[in-house]
Amino acid sequence: MTAHSDQPPRPAAPECHDDVCITCSDTAVEVTVVRLLDDGLALVNGGRGEEEVSVALVEARPGDTILVHAREAIAIVGR
Repeated sequence: MTAHSDQPPRPAAPECHDDVCITCSDTAVEVTVVRLLDDGLALVNGGRGEEEVSVALVEARPGDTILVHAREAIAIVGR
């Protein structure tokens, strides 16, 4: 007997092309807030260039070191 699912297939996982991908890595990464943007976003630098991440869950400010997982700041680790 074969089981069938009524749910559509899951989309493929995104592909990472760098050693560390903030968007889909399984680990959190420390980055520095360069500047705050609109809509709860910030421009950050982790030593490999700048990226946009959400800071909606923390009260980050420029110069803070934050912990980012899946493009979401989850903690402030240094001011």
